[in-house]
Amino acid sequence: MISTGDTLPEATLIQMGTNGPEEVRISDKTKGRKVVIFAVPGAYTGTCTTAHVPSFIRTKKQFDAKGVDEILCLSVNDPFVMQAWGQSTGATEAGLTMVSDAAAEFTKAIGMDFDAPPVGLFARSKRYAMLVEDGKVTVLNMEENPGACEISAGEGLLDVI
Repeated sequence: MISTGDTLPEATLIQMGTNGPEEVRISDKTKGRKVVIFAVPGAYTGTCTTAHVPSFIRTKKQFDAKGVDEILCLSVNDPFVMQAWGQSTGATEAGLTMVSDAAAEFTKAIGMDFDAPPVGLFARSKRYAMLVEDGKVTVLNMEENPGACEISAGEGLLDVI
């Protein structure tokens, strides 16, 4: 599992561009930049929609003030779902970047994948927030319980950076 001080592995994510889905390399998003990546178990799910995304919408300006170049919201969902979820929550309008790890490539590479068959979630991402500086993890806040959103919330990450 990824830890503070580790360099992110190379992986390809997908985000919606003006002409539809576009592949983006995690290294291109993080090289020479200060980026927050927060991951959720699923778009449109309870805690993710009512607590996690809103916490980063609320704190976006505070992250900007700390020199954060971009905030990525990552989920193992397809890019069309991520785009619609970003629009419905106001995350896109607030300036958050919604990215899809559709095949869980990045999520598995960093050891953050889990299954929850009773609720229909397979190969999903654990809930976490990390600060990445020039590709290296400088802060990692991971929730022990996927239904909790405390240390991985925007405020929880701000408290430690």
